Amino acid sequence: MLDYLSVFIMSENLIFFADLLGTVIFAITGAVSGMRLKLDLLGVVTFGCIVGVGGGIVRDTVIGATPVAVLQNEVYLASCIVTGLVVFLFFKRLENHKRVILICDAFGLGVFTALGVAKGDLYHLGPIGLVLCGAISAVGGGLLRDIMARRIPEVLVNNFYATASLIGGIANIILLKLNKSGYLRLSSFSCFLITTLLVLVIRLLAIHYKFHLPGARVENDYER
Repeated sequence: MLDYLSVFIMSENLIFFADLLGTVIFAITGAVSGMRLKLDLLGVVTFGCIVGVGGGIVRDTVIGATPVAVLQNEVYLASCIVTGLVVFLFFKRLENHKRVILICDAFGLGVFTALGVAKGDLYHLGPIGLVLCGAISAVGGGLLRDIMARRIPEVLVNNFYATASLIGGIANIILLKLNKSGYLRLSSFSCFLITTLLVLVIRLLAIHYKFHLPGARVENDYER
C-alpha cells in the first residue's frame, strides 16, 4: 500500500513539474512574440502570461471549473511574470536558439493536451468535449495572443500544430477507454506521458518534413 502511495505521489509531482515547465515554455513563446511586436515591458509580460496560462483559463471557464486553476495556485502566474521579465532582458540571446524554442514548444503542446483531456475527464465530458478540452488547453493561449496582436491566429494557418494536439487528444481518449474497460492497466502518469510524447513526435515530424493540411484556394476575382 505504501509503495503504491509513493508511486502515486511521485507521478503527481512529475505531472505538476511537467505542467509548470510547459507553462514556462509557452510563456517564453508569448513573451518572444511581444518582443518581436516591439511592445513595452508590460506588454511583453502580458503576452507571456496570456500564452502561458490563457488556454487553461479558457478551458476552465468553458467547463465551469471555477475559480480557474491559475487563480488557485499562484505559482503558474508568477512563473509567467518572471519568464516575461527574463525574456525582456535577454531576448537577443534567446533569438539565437530558435530551434530549441520550437522543440520546447512542441513539448509544451503535448503536456497541455494531455492535461486538458485529464481535466475534462474529471468533469465527465464526452469524447468530443475531451478532445476540445485538450486542444483549448494547448492552443487557447496562442489564439488569444494572436487576436490581441490583430492577426490571423497561427493555429489556423500553422498546419499540424492544432492538428497534432487533436490527434494526441484522440489517442489519450482511446487510452482512457481501454483503461476503464480493463484491456489496459496504465497509470494516469503513463497516459499523460504517452500522449505528451505522441504530440511531441508528431509536431517535430511535421516541422522536419513540412507536413501541412490542404490550404484554401480562392481565385482573385472571387476575393474581390
